[in-house]
Amino acid sequence: MKKLMKLALAGTVALATSAAAWAEDFKPAVIYDMGGKFDKSFNEGVFNGIKRFTDETGIEVMEFEVTNEAQREQAMQRMVQRGATLVLGVGFAQADAIDKVAGENPDKDFAIIDVSWLDKPNLRQYAFKEHEGSYLVGMAAALASKTGTVGFVGGMDIPLIRAFACGYVQGAKAVNGDVQILQNMTGTTPAAWNDPGKGAELTQSQIDRGADVVYQAAGGTGIGVIRAAADAGKFSIGVDSNQNHLAPGSVLTSMLKRVDVAAYQTMKDAMSGKFDTGVRTLGLAEGGVGWALDENNKDLITDDMKAKIDAASAEIVAGKVAVHDYRSDNTCPAG
Repeated sequence: MKKLMKLALAGTVALATSAAAWAEDFKPAVIYDMGGKFDKSFNEGVFNGIKRFTDETGIEVMEFEVTNEAQREQAMQRMVQRGATLVLGVGFAQADAIDKVAGENPDKDFAIIDVSWLDKPNLRQYAFKEHEGSYLVGMAAALASKTGTVGFVGGMDIPLIRAFACGYVQGAKAVNGDVQILQNMTGTTPAAWNDPGKGAELTQSQIDRGADVVYQAAGGTGIGVIRAAADAGKFSIGVDSNQNHLAPGSVLTSMLKRVDVAAYQTMKDAMSGKFDTGVRTLGLAEGGVGWALDENNKDLITDDMKAKIDAASAEIVAGKVAVHDYRSDNTCPAG
């Protein structure tokens, strides 16, 4: 018996020693995209996951914030040269860079958020079902609207953002088939993610045409949407991170895209030697998207609204309601 206990103890010590050695050799890095890690939206969601990891483990993560397109590949190469064993790229715009750098460094681990089409054996990719979360906040918009007109302001005009818009339209139409949805995209270049002035201008235009709730999926540009709606006494809907606190009482809710969970889990898995590759797709069923209800908007969401949104969420998870993904065929049947 004593011998068995000694063997078990030795095995435990060996595992702990191995894990500690793995963690000691672990040197992670993250490349934030345009807008910076404090954009109060997409990048900041990733930052929150990184911060959680560092707070728990004490392991610092090397960081770089991209300010122009040419820096993406350069930053990744530099991180590898500095000894990074894992590099996390933030956003689809880093796809080409990470594909190349991962191919050139097969002994390193790489991960990227918002990409699912690459094929490297040392690369983990995260995709999200943004259309499912957008469906729920579309319901919230239609339920809260008094004018019967709601709005959407997107960032860069790409299929990803069209998927947000299409999910939103489907959710709003599910509540009120006659609801009008005004839509604008900010631009066709990466600058569209960081133009709060343009976001405010587009929002005011939609409000002038009757919108009393405006959903934004526009990165840093969305801050202008939230401010303009608050100034006009109308509702906005945040995105990616919980943005309810940015204008308490004016932000109806936020569509949560849990990039923080993706970033945190990537770091934890790589640190512990459990890093696997391939594509991970996160929707409502996986807790990858959702909507925010907290002290900042609890007075805006009635019990009836919450019950209807929760019921729809359960039906989507159960497969009883299918939300069309614009990216599947570049169309939005709900109009």
